[in-house]
Amino acid sequence: MTETIKEPWGLSVFGAGSVRVEPQLVRVKLTVETLEPAPEQAFQEAGAAVARLREVLRGHGIPDASVSGSRLRLSSEYSGYGGEREFLGYLCKAQYVVESEALDGLQQLIVDAVAAGARGIDSVEFDVHDKPALRDEARRRAVAAARRKAQVYTEAAGVRLGAVVHIQDVDSESYEFRQRRGHGGGGGSSAGDLAPGMVEVSAGVVLGFALGR
Repeated sequence: MTETIKEPWGLSVFGAGSVRVEPQLVRVKLTVETLEPAPEQAFQEAGAAVARLREVLRGHGIPDASVSGSRLRLSSEYSGYGGEREFLGYLCKAQYVVESEALDGLQQLIVDAVAAGARGIDSVEFDVHDKPALRDEARRRAVAAARRKAQVYTEAAGVRLGAVVHIQDVDSESYEFRQRRGHGGGGGSSAGDLAPGMVEVSAGVVLGFALGR
């Protein structure tokens, strides 16, 4: 089957750009939960665990303002299905997101948080403070990558690259971005070769160029 160009108005190319920097902070999502036979006991034990966790975090130099959490939630827990369903007790839980710049003490922070009553470490995410500025730089690199690709095409085709007539942002978190980048978007590397401990901020763009002779 022959491929056809539905709208032969010029040249459209995709470019991807990325910036890699050392992480400046970490966000840890913790879950505190207790299972007790009575609601009062569940609330009491969970409250005590939350208090211990707060003390641990303060001991690591993390102020209360850097801890966002949910209220204690209570639910009935069962095991099995149908006639074999068995009541286990009342589960009381709360989730917290802890932000810290003390990256060197992360391992001990997690150990101490678990000892204090954090039964789940749901995620550990490294980040940077000024991500918008890094995203802007990634966008500049994406535009440069798209322009380089366009110049290669026009030189090979023996035509002149004209003015930009269309700019389309491509969300770096979207499937479209991953698909385009995986097919040689240029200007960035695959996620597999990231250096450990680095934070990557990416951007993608589609540029449309007019063509001249």
